Amino acid sequence: MFGYVLPSEPRLSEEDKAQFRAAYCGLCRVLGERHGPAAPFILNYDFTFLSILLWPPALEETCCRACIAHPIRGREYLPSNPALELAADCSIILAWWQMQDALTDPGGGKIKYRALSGLLEGAYERARACRPAFDSATREQLARLRELELARCGTMDEPADTFARLLAGVSAEVEDPLRGRILEQLLYHLGRWIYLVDAADDLEEDFSSGSYNPLIGRFRLDSGTLTEEAKETLALSLDHSIRLMAAAFELWDFGRWSGIIRSTVYEGLFLVGKSVLERTFHAGRRPWSAPGRNKEKL
Repeated sequence: MFGYVLPSEPRLSEEDKAQFRAAYCGLCRVLGERHGPAAPFILNYDFTFLSILLWPPALEETCCRACIAHPIRGREYLPSNPALELAADCSIILAWWQMQDALTDPGGGKIKYRALSGLLEGAYERARACRPAFDSATREQLARLRELELARCGTMDEPADTFARLLAGVSAEVEDPLRGRILEQLLYHLGRWIYLVDAADDLEEDFSSGSYNPLIGRFRLDSGTLTEEAKETLALSLDHSIRLMAAAFELWDFGRWSGIIRSTVYEGLFLVGKSVLERTFHAGRRPWSAPGRNKEKL
């Protein structure tokens, strides 16, 4: 994932902030328990949001224990459950295939991705064994995305749709058919939004390196900067995806997670999209003071 899916602090109560941190730490622990000591290195706020979407409305009591990152003072965390296990497995698979895709791109960064791939190979094999259908669907969509990139697809909708289908594939692992359909819509539009925001964020670097970026062809750019007209067009497209996410969100009762999801969908994503277009977004920053590692942009 990419590190763009952040809740908006002003919309969160102190209880919501503590709950978000407990989910973050809970996912970190489940990643390590299921997939080994290297797995928590992929942890970021995007994957935490994924686990929250998959969580049942009921909320378990938090536990408190010290960890490697916080050996002195313990941290509150939510214990393992089927939703966290699903999020952990899918997170490993998504991160693994994104790393493999990054290794085929021109430019720097390959040493980092090759090292991470080596560390996570065992974790990926375990996750694939648990979720073979999701692994197969992810691989298929990324292969399709690679074809579009190699063909220098001149639209932004087709590659964005392909990545959206990739993320929406997580919903196929959900047992409740109604909830699965709602999550499919929500994750599809989140995936589309992530793909386009990432394209805008990487535009200057991609233009300089000659890497594929759908915005270059779509807006016929002769530099690594969007024109004001292009920004307005892209902002409308991003906002449309968020509104469709919101429509899907309103169809399901997310229980105690509703405040955090609402904060993210109704404000957080708008603020991130705006800051990316204004070139003020910093991918490594942490919201408020949530504990944990800085995000890897995978």
